[in-house]
Amino acid sequence: MATSKSHKSKPVVIPADDFSSPSIEEQTARFLSSGGKVQQIALGVSGQVATTGPRHITLGKRHLQAQ
Repeated sequence: MATSKSHKSKPVVIPADDFSSPSIEEQTARFLSSGGKVQQIALGVSGQVATTGPRHITLGKRHLQAQ
C-alpha cells in the first residue's frame, strides 16, 4: 500500500526594503552627509586576497634515485 508523504511548503521570502531604489538612495545620501566618501576602483582590480601559496605540480613519472 502506497502512503503519501506530506511536504512542508517553504516559507515565502519577502525582500527587504533595504534593497529598494529609494532606500538605497536614502542610505547613500545619509552616508555622504555624514562625511563618507565613495572610492572609485580601477577596472580589473580585485579585492580578493589570495589565501594559498604557489602550487607546484609535477607531471609525468618521478625519477627514481639509484641505490
